[in-house]
Amino acid sequence: MRKKIAAGNWKMNTTLDEGLKLASEVVHMAKDESLSDTTIIISVPFTHLGSVKKIIGSATNVFIAAQNCHQEVSGAYTGEISATMLQSLGVDCVVLGHSERREYYKETYAELGAKTQIVLAHQMTPIFCCGEKLDTREENAHFNLVKEQLSSSLFQLDAADFVKIIIAYEPVWAIGTGVTASDEQAQEMHHFIRETITEKYGESIAHQIPILYGGSVKPTNAQTLFSCPDVDGGLIGGASLDAQGFIDIARSF
Repeated sequence: MRKKIAAGNWKMNTTLDEGLKLASEVVHMAKDESLSDTTIIISVPFTHLGSVKKIIGSATNVFIAAQNCHQEVSGAYTGEISATMLQSLGVDCVVLGHSERREYYKETYAELGAKTQIVLAHQMTPIFCCGEKLDTREENAHFNLVKEQLSSSLFQLDAADFVKIIIAYEPVWAIGTGVTASDEQAQEMHHFIRETITEKYGESIAHQIPILYGGSVKPTNAQTLFSCPDVDGGLIGGASLDAQGFIDIARSF
């Protein structure tokens, strides 16, 4: 049975003090027995990683993620963060290929493939993002684009590594806009992603891969989204900055 996952992406938000307060609230609320079988991930700014990891402590259902990493082990890359550095802090997961990284920093398929491999090599879990802009959907090219994003960056992995990945589908037109894909649209794309994986790696592996939905997930819509058979949780942006709202989403399975 696939994991139920609520992953919060704080993006470039919160000072260290604000982040520690938010993380403490999430960890405290996550102790509720009703959440014992739900995986909760908080993706925090680089400046918060070490301190938030200490707050998580021995919690069994809360994990920490970085929002990016460099594709090289080390070197003259001023301002960048390596997988080795993240591993040394006890980071569990790394978000890769978020639409904002693709758009603003022009991350290529090759770079994201290299980042995925180095994250896996350092025993961390990639949360690999894919998804289309509105004009791509309006041109009915969204399935082709998502398939290209996955195959170009991930399908060089062998099955033993691929099965360790979490995929997050985020329709770019629904991120931070207040517009959410309908349950039918979300399920349609998640099913397509699982079928695309099946074509490459087989049905057994495809049915082990958690696929999250990202795009204006809120406590008011999470339950119906998460009830879709191929939606295994959410990558939550703005709503994850409120501890109670984020935990309410995590309770929506």
